[in-house]
Amino acid sequence: MSSYVYHSSRPHESILPRAHRDAHQRFHTYGPIQPMDGDRGLFGRLLDRLF
Repeated sequence: MSSYVYHSSRPHESILPRAHRDAHQRFHTYGPIQPMDGDRGLFGRLLDRLF
């Protein structure tokens, strides 16, 4: 086994922000923007009443 340790001044990729994507690419990947508190429909309302 090696005892060599690699040190870098660059932060790890997991804590760096994602690169900017334009609106069309984002829409194509994820679809239209959905409201966070919008109506969840009949099935969602039924689950809210049960739990």
